[in-house]
Amino acid sequence: MMSKVFELIDRLESCHSLSVEEYRYLIDNYSDSAADYAAKKAVSLRHSIYGKDVYIRGLIEISNICKNNCLYCGIRRDNRECSRYRLSEEDILACCKEGYALGFRTFVLQGGEDSHFTDEVLCRLLVKIKELYPDCAVTLSLGERSRESYQRLHTAGADRYLLRHETADKDHYEKLHPSEMSFERRMECLQDLKEIGYQVGCGFMVGSPYQTSEHIAKDLKFIEEFKPSMCGIGPYITHQATPFADMPSGSFELTLYLLSLLRLIKPDLLLPATTALGTIHPKGRELGILAGANVVMPNLSPVSVRKKYELYDNKICTGEESAQCRQCLDRRINSIGYTIVTHRGDPKK
Repeated sequence: MMSKVFELIDRLESCHSLSVEEYRYLIDNYSDSAADYAAKKAVSLRHSIYGKDVYIRGLIEISNICKNNCLYCGIRRDNRECSRYRLSEEDILACCKEGYALGFRTFVLQGGEDSHFTDEVLCRLLVKIKELYPDCAVTLSLGERSRESYQRLHTAGADRYLLRHETADKDHYEKLHPSEMSFERRMECLQDLKEIGYQVGCGFMVGSPYQTSEHIAKDLKFIEEFKPSMCGIGPYITHQATPFADMPSGSFELTLYLLSLLRLIKPDLLLPATTALGTIHPKGRELGILAGANVVMPNLSPVSVRKKYELYDNKICTGEESAQCRQCLDRRINSIGYTIVTHRGDPKK
């Protein structure tokens, strides 16, 4: 059994492609030795492209107001316990100013699907950020919008867009989302973003409710075929104010294994060691880097709102100033022999 696992990992390293059935075999036959083997291959491959550089992104959580009611999310529309907020343009520009001084050259504007952030509001903001910081990239993570909206935002200066596909299986998607949301629409948005010319990021939660190894295998095949620039995965972590409050969180170990497999699928992938990894394990982000990740995304949001942007319970770094977060991450990444670099961090070939 293990010899077949190693054989499949070797083939993935050389060909960057497996069948859905083969991906499922790798997941069903997970072991510590398989994870160690995949991690060594992934780290070697990443070193050949990115060396020991780790890219840093400044995360600015611009609003926790959301029209959607996703069953797993702490800022879902029906969560009456959520204390809502929205950052002003001045707030966001102040975060960028502080982040730039700390060495950030990518800003990630993330938020719920808040109707306040129209194309006009966002385009004005993007133009100002690009005028002030022309050497920086701007990533948006603001959910589903029309193709015309995505085009306008790209023209105004947005370089990247993160939109997790959540699952590549339609039936599974419908178990995680309310009926007004559509699997087909999510996939259409991702295709629109790619065709417009964004560096596109997708991703999924590991261990989300009702997820099977078949679902994860389909996710890996989707990512292989879609060829995103970025891919964000992290363990599913429950939130007490959602319909899934009693569901177990996802596996930290399986998440690390999947990070390694994703690196083998697409060697130049921008692959974050996510906040969720750091939340579920005290050295989660460091171990994510050692599994093949090459991006970290510390929080630049005002400390006053960080606890309010709670997609899941017990999120880390909600009380630290941005400079503290940056210094802490520098030390953590240096401790494992890697270095945070201060440039845009575009994909390399």
